Amino acid sequence: MTSTEAVPAAAQTFTSLNPGTGEVVGTHPIHDAAHVQAVVVTARKEAERWQALGFEGRKKALVKWRKVIARRMDELASLMARETGKPQGDALLETALAIDHLAWAASHAEKVLKRRSVSPGLLMVNQAASVEYRPLGVVGVIGPWNYPVFTPMGSIAYALAAGNTVVFKPSEYTPGVGVWLADTFREAVGRPVFQVVTGYGETGAALTTAGVDKVAFTGSTATGKRVMAACAETLTPVVIEAGGKDALIVADDADLDEAAEATLWGAAANAGQTCAGVERVYVHDRVYDEFLDKLVAEARKLKAEPGGQVGPITMPSQVDIIRRHIDDALARGGRALVGGPVPEGARFVQPTVLVDVPEDSAAIQEETFGPTVTVTRVRDMDEAIERANGTRYALGSTVFSKDQGMAIAERLRAGMTAINGVISFAGIPTLPFGGVGDSGFGRIHGPDGLREFTYPHAIARQRFKPAIALTTFRRTAKEEQQLTKVVRGLYGRGKK
Repeated sequence: MTSTEAVPAAAQTFTSLNPGTGEVVGTHPIHDAAHVQAVVVTARKEAERWQALGFEGRKKALVKWRKVIARRMDELASLMARETGKPQGDALLETALAIDHLAWAASHAEKVLKRRSVSPGLLMVNQAASVEYRPLGVVGVIGPWNYPVFTPMGSIAYALAAGNTVVFKPSEYTPGVGVWLADTFREAVGRPVFQVVTGYGETGAALTTAGVDKVAFTGSTATGKRVMAACAETLTPVVIEAGGKDALIVADDADLDEAAEATLWGAAANAGQTCAGVERVYVHDRVYDEFLDKLVAEARKLKAEPGGQVGPITMPSQVDIIRRHIDDALARGGRALVGGPVPEGARFVQPTVLVDVPEDSAAIQEETFGPTVTVTRVRDMDEAIERANGTRYALGSTVFSKDQGMAIAERLRAGMTAINGVISFAGIPTLPFGGVGDSGFGRIHGPDGLREFTYPHAIARQRFKPAIALTTFRRTAKEEQQLTKVVRGLYGRGKK
């Protein structure tokens, strides 16, 4: 339900706060399970109409929405900046990327999903074979607070383009952004094809059991497991985008200026609150000292402060995790060349560069989700790859090298890799986004992201009677002998 619809007077409410100032940004209802169920029922009723529009009709509707967002992107970015604390420029970039992905999904859904002919194979040559990808029905999306527009739109836009209706539960830290998206959709399209429900974890849990046909979740690994467990009760499929502990590898032939700048941006942009951000760096011994000098020099220029390039930590409890990781690293022999221990009561965490940190420490093995990075010297790229692959997370990764980039990237256990750039894979609409291991499974973005919110429907149509009757009780011994000869002739020739 969008904010244009009436909310029961007795509904409980909650507020979203600016994490940098503590000021109230907005007040929103806490939707209970009954309300969530009613919203899903509405979405179910709208699904048939939305599917009946076809690819071209849905494209036109999504183009209208895209234009509304594009015209009002300053307004959305301002709201996002207030609810998350991120700089306005970062919020604008996020909005622009989301619009680009929405445009791609709307314009490419037909090409990716429409019915197409496939080969029937030699034994079934008398058949015409085809497959199309059909919408699931109603998709529930549970979004995060760190990128409250770009990340959930990777599910929302692709699910809508594929022909599904969507119910979106935004984070309790960024409910206003979710309501804004649903309101503008209703303004552009005029139907409750995309609706929002707001509240805390209980509201999200209600969405998983409200009868949706798939749940797309972005958040922590622990919460992702709970979402999976709830959905398992009804065999509701899920796509999970969970945590990351992404590594950046610096080879001895890397452009060190570029690598250092990319490391700092990947580690500290959005105050480090990026699932595919840079948290670990492995640098070849030959260039370690020079790289570290460049990184430290750049990091010392960057401050987390009101109005600065690094904003506050959006979720207060995350500060405790960042503090624990830094304290553990220092207690075990690590050194902070920039930054250091986080003061009690801090809303802003200063960019922190840690060295000499043990590989089994929390700062290297657990997701920090703050503006910190560990830098480790390695003897060669084999060691760098081994260490990069050495956590239970496997979301994104980065390689800096003039000549070895592809060779290194192909050996990394990760869903995505950027070469001589950072997090670039996320901005490319044609590339799938997602991880393996504790980073989750399933994909958003690209053709894979469109298919993620569909099911394949296969059709085999007999064109003429087969030369050898196989699927009948009238099959004879002679025909079985003919089948044996055909298969041996096709697949059994040669010495090996």
